[in-house]
Amino acid sequence: MSKTVVKKAMILAAGLGTRFKPWTDQHPKALAPVNGKSLLQRNVEYLQSYGIDDVVINVHHYAGQIIEALTSNRGWGSRFTISDETDMVLETGGGLLKASLLMDDGPFVLMNVDILTDMDLGAMIAYHFHHHPLATLAVTNRTTSRYFLFDQRDELCGWRNVTTGEERLSREGGSIQKAFSGIHIIDPAIFPLITRTGKFSTIDMYLDLASRHVIRGFDHSQSRLIDVGRPESAEKAAALFP
Repeated sequence: MSKTVVKKAMILAAGLGTRFKPWTDQHPKALAPVNGKSLLQRNVEYLQSYGIDDVVINVHHYAGQIIEALTSNRGWGSRFTISDETDMVLETGGGLLKASLLMDDGPFVLMNVDILTDMDLGAMIAYHFHHHPLATLAVTNRTTSRYFLFDQRDELCGWRNVTTGEERLSREGGSIQKAFSGIHIIDPAIFPLITRTGKFSTIDMYLDLASRHVIRGFDHSQSRLIDVGRPESAEKAAALFP
């Protein structure tokens, strides 16, 4: 593996975890255990395996438990900074924008705390630096209800919900649908381009920008990936990630 040139990451850990009840009635989903390690610890260590040991973590739901776990375990070997959303959870895009002043040291990784994968993050980083888009999104060919739409150059063109039929196009040519994996590599040049404020999703942010800026997909369909969104998926994660 070549040495990464990405120095920092942000882990999105502020969500309410409503699909993960009853655990989230008394705990944040970020601390849900999979084979004795929390989702947060597993992703901190995943980032470390690619040389990224400087992590920003946003918090809202049971924020104190996350801060205590990070402090008592000394960040599991990583430096950590808290982006505090205890007053109001800002969703993925709003949370990212709130932390923008902490993410100014070149391109960085953004990932959801409830995603576990063995994707080669080094290959994704190399892909990002080869193409120099505003952002690179990890995607696969798996079946889901909502897809990003890409053209033949792997550039983002829109979004589709195949259950409701809703579709949003940023530009023409998006004939290839891919499922988003919740992992991004983002250039901080994105921040002055964001026009939304308050609570909003990164999906809306990307669809706003894709008409004028290049946002690419990185396909890692050969990797293991699980969204630990429900208690039953934690059991599946335990089998996939010992």
